Amino acid sequence: MSDPAITTPAPRGLDVADTARRLKAIFIGSVGNLVEWYDFYAYTAFALYFAPKFFPSHDPVVQQLNAATLFAAGFIVRPIGGWLFGHLADRYGRRLSLTVSVLMMCFGSLIIAATPTYETIGFAAPVLLALARIIEGLSLGGEYGASATYLSEIADPEHRGFYSSFQYVTLIGGQLTAILVLLLLQNVFLTHEQLVDWGWRIPFVIGALLAITAMFMRRHMHETEAFTAANAVKKRESSLRGLLKYPREVAIVVGLTAGGTAAFYTFTTYMQTFVKQTVGLSDIVTTYVIAGSLIFASLLQPLYGALSDRIGRKPLLIFFGVAGTLLTVPILTTLAQTKSPFVAFLLISGAWLFVAGYTSINAVVKAELFPTSIRATGVAVPYALTISIFGGTAPAIALFFKQQGHEQWFYYYLSGVIFVSLLVYATMRDTKHASAMHRHE
Repeated sequence: MSDPAITTPAPRGLDVADTARRLKAIFIGSVGNLVEWYDFYAYTAFALYFAPKFFPSHDPVVQQLNAATLFAAGFIVRPIGGWLFGHLADRYGRRLSLTVSVLMMCFGSLIIAATPTYETIGFAAPVLLALARIIEGLSLGGEYGASATYLSEIADPEHRGFYSSFQYVTLIGGQLTAILVLLLLQNVFLTHEQLVDWGWRIPFVIGALLAITAMFMRRHMHETEAFTAANAVKKRESSLRGLLKYPREVAIVVGLTAGGTAAFYTFTTYMQTFVKQTVGLSDIVTTYVIAGSLIFASLLQPLYGALSDRIGRKPLLIFFGVAGTLLTVPILTTLAQTKSPFVAFLLISGAWLFVAGYTSINAVVKAELFPTSIRATGVAVPYALTISIFGGTAPAIALFFKQQGHEQWFYYYLSGVIFVSLLVYATMRDTKHASAMHRHE
């Protein structure tokens, strides 16, 4: 007679409980990620309103260029944040690193909310704004690596692409939330004059409060089993020295990130300025167009992530590389010539059809390259270094070309950077089939 314990449905119950635990952890990790990116992107969403307060000039392009330069400054320090929080995540746990990073973002938002204008304190105003962006850049430099690592490790292997895609759902969602706050302030609560005068401070206060909430949520996150297993290994290196043992993997992260991050920040961060100043749409219509395209982009992420679980990561990366190389110039050229909000929405959404081939899976691809003991550092540092060169600078480069009267040069620059990444996609192994996720050395 068989043992009754063998025929009971207990294992299925355990599977359900385990799935529920994973989903809860992914939800908490994703919500914190959304809050961090909301805080960071509120700067861009409201730059049109606060730039004159910090950068006096009669030329709005110069004002936006100065604001974009500080936006890029927040990226310059991201490699430092990637190393600092990556080391923290690999040595003391993903949960601690994610909790501290969101607390730092809260501090940066509060500085922006409280900083007096140039008219009040002179040159100290943009200096304090730069300090806040540096703090936020350090925080975000650590958030990406720890978040990508946590979501990839907490997911079950069969659905890792799907679950990790929610990092970019919430990343885009952070910018979308900033845009929606802008819409509410523009249309419901404040006049244009009030927004320019003091209303632009409101989103940063909201961001600080949300960050505090996310911090308390993250304090109760489950630590990943992969980190717990790696923590039991006595001889571990969680530093830049340890990272040097993986030069090939580091080079792959740099190569696969360059084109993707340049495209991402073009069709998110820079698009609001591009649609308003080049296409010539009004502030409110611009906000609607960008918000609609971001909603569309968010919906694509889990679809592409799930697809990668079936066909692999490499086909999606190659799709992005080929389509991005061939279609970037035509899309941006046509977008610059249109005056229709609907056509602008369709063109930006069309770009997202291929950009999502990168954004949906880039986090899991990087996580699958490194063993557990060095994973957060391996994901964060080369990514942050690359994004500081190609991502954060994209709006500033585009505005520089525009100021020089050659805006179309940026279109070819972006296409060229994507092509360089395509060469990496074509020669790298598919990390779904050659994953280091179960290596704990």
